[in-house]
Amino acid sequence: MIIDDIFAFSVAAEIIKDDDIEPCSINECTQRQDWPKWKDAIQAELNSLEKRSVFGHIVPTPPNVNPVGYKWVFTRKRNEKNEISRYKARLVAQGFSQRPGIDYVETYSPVMDTITFRYLISLAVSEKLEMRLMDVITAYLYGELDTDIYMKVPEGFRLPEAARNKPRGMFSVKLRRSLYGLKQSGRMWYNRLSKYLLKEGYTNDPICPCVFIKKSESGFAIVAVYVDDMNLIGTSEELQKTADYLKREFEMKDLGKTKYCLGLQIEHSANGILVHQSTYTEKVLKRFGMDKAHPLSTPMVVRSLDTKKDPYRPKGDDEMVLGPEVPYLSAIGALLYLAQCTRPDISFSVNLLARYSSAPTRRHWTGIKHVLRYLRGTTDMGYSIPVNRPTPRVLLVMLMQDISLIHIKDDHRLGMYLHVEELQSHGAQRNKH
Repeated sequence: MIIDDIFAFSVAAEIIKDDDIEPCSINECTQRQDWPKWKDAIQAELNSLEKRSVFGHIVPTPPNVNPVGYKWVFTRKRNEKNEISRYKARLVAQGFSQRPGIDYVETYSPVMDTITFRYLISLAVSEKLEMRLMDVITAYLYGELDTDIYMKVPEGFRLPEAARNKPRGMFSVKLRRSLYGLKQSGRMWYNRLSKYLLKEGYTNDPICPCVFIKKSESGFAIVAVYVDDMNLIGTSEELQKTADYLKREFEMKDLGKTKYCLGLQIEHSANGILVHQSTYTEKVLKRFGMDKAHPLSTPMVVRSLDTKKDPYRPKGDDEMVLGPEVPYLSAIGALLYLAQCTRPDISFSVNLLARYSSAPTRRHWTGIKHVLRYLRGTTDMGYSIPVNRPTPRVLLVMLMQDISLIHIKDDHRLGMYLHVEELQSHGAQRNKH
């Protein structure tokens, strides 16, 4: 039986994996060629746990207490070029065993989104501000827990002398600080950081709780928080004061000028800033087996006003729906993320193809491959934000209706495009009946 090329392609794309996957345990680490680097990462994690006084004494597990489990997690951090920059080991709590209302109450923790970050980049270029990225080392370990939590005694921890002959499962260790994996850890870290910044006179707003601002006679500084990444934007003097203030309370790594954050690559030059996702685009192309495909010059083919001839029409009665072996939804998700962040040029075609996610056909999968071939030839495309722009600067908001869809009866669209300086902040569309 001859397998159709589309299904053969999709199956091949689905099994493309990184052969050098991350280890799942310390035992697996010891069997790898890069064990010395994992060993250093494990030791660094243990040193951090001890330095932050995360664990209390090992005690018999109190009655009616359900100690959480633990697990080692290993990852290799990569830079904007997808190169391994460091090895990272984390001892995490298995938060899935926590009981709501007993082991935790609130869990929500805000994070900065790409819309806000893109606007701040535009602001930095417009006002000729400095940009600097700092990373808080083991940030979650600074959080102060709001409930009593016990954890099973991790391997390698010595039991008290009096407990050596008793089952290890009878004992647990009380957590003094939040630990990665706990449901409330992100919230505890944000609360600690927020309290520290507000105490120094920084202000923020509930609408954008991850952006802190402080003004002075000499300038101002902005701290844009994304979990443990601190994006500092401001005038030179105030930015340095902010960096020094953060270092007094938290152990931090100064990464210099912001080059990579929230999946966005940022290239600085004398003419301005280029924001792109070439590394992510190349990973997407490789994932779907299109990294060596012939590039195309447009993200979609020309459509026809005759709906029966339109290649982007819904599934016909005589057409088959693609099976699960075709990664249609995965491709849509990857392309939507790219379109929303730095590639509005593929937004229309991707959103159009996303409409058929529940019943995609060969035609729609061909449309996906067309977008991927277009990306193949434009991997380094993104937002270019020039330094010298005419004044006054304006905030332009445009609402556009029925974009290329007015010929489809009872299926109009309301489009929205928000433009700030040279940078699109947000674009969206919704049904309008």
